[in-house]
Amino acid sequence: MNENNQDNGNGKGMRELLLASGYAEEAINYFMTKPNMGSMKNPDHKTELTGPCGDTMRCYLKINGGRIQEAKYEVLGCPGAISAAMALADLVKGKELNEALKVNDRDVCRALVEIPDQKQHCIRLAVKTMEKAIKEYQGGSAAPAKGEKTCPCSNSSVCNAVK
Repeated sequence: MNENNQDNGNGKGMRELLLASGYAEEAINYFMTKPNMGSMKNPDHKTELTGPCGDTMRCYLKINGGRIQEAKYEVLGCPGAISAAMALADLVKGKELNEALKVNDRDVCRALVEIPDQKQHCIRLAVKTMEKAIKEYQGGSAAPAKGEKTCPCSNSSVCNAVK
């Protein structure tokens, strides 16, 4: 950073802040590069979930032959949420749907190596959003998380009417 605490657009200042906050290089790289971020044209399925912290994730899936060909997220949230979603999308690519459902918080945590303890819920949100997307695609209804309200008109947990 220069004397005005700006990073001159190279991300070095952000990287230093994230390192000092307890993020490993792997998690920082997912956050900085956002390899699986964005919407998807003509997805086979998409779903959205908002966590208790207010972070919101929208998951897009492209499925071919019962395997996840591509997974993308749009994330309105912190670096922990973004890095968790990006890592999870990488972890499920190429997997059969039932195999992808077995990818859990610990798997994502291993991929990120380390994130601050207070950001572990971000991993849970990414996993629950992926789980919801897969189960909805398979024709089942993903049950709302304990204590989560759903909209009576759309069965969505992100409807403003239930917040």
